Amino acid sequence: MPATESSNRVAYAGTGRRKCSVVRVRLVPGSGKLIINGGDGDLYLQFNPNYISAAKAPLETLGLEGEYDILANAHGGGLTGQAEAIRLGVARALCQLDPENRKPLKIEGYLTRDPRAKERRKYGLRKARKAPQYSKR
Repeated sequence: MPATESSNRVAYAGTGRRKCSVVRVRLVPGSGKLIINGGDGDLYLQFNPNYISAAKAPLETLGLEGEYDILANAHGGGLTGQAEAIRLGVARALCQLDPENRKPLKIEGYLTRDPRAKERRKYGLRKARKAPQYSKR
């Protein structure tokens, strides 16, 4: 069941979240380009190979690198959170594409949302856990 149909092109959608980042991802048949917020994805991710490979990892796991374009709309957080949110969104969209894709993606851990986020600051402390220097006198 396709998510969106526009002029005979089928798009599959998925949402990814990580830390404070929220990314809406659409997979459309294409040549394997990564487009984030309407621009080149490699440029957006500062040509960092870790971020780029993280975003494309679910497609590489299934051997679909050159078959789908990733269109992502990202906001919030930093590049690490956004790259991993793209990975989750792509994995969810691939599950929509074919339910058979779920098992290999689940084994790799791409369908699990990473719940780790920054711990809140407590009063009396400098950061979440860093205490002011102890003074004996």
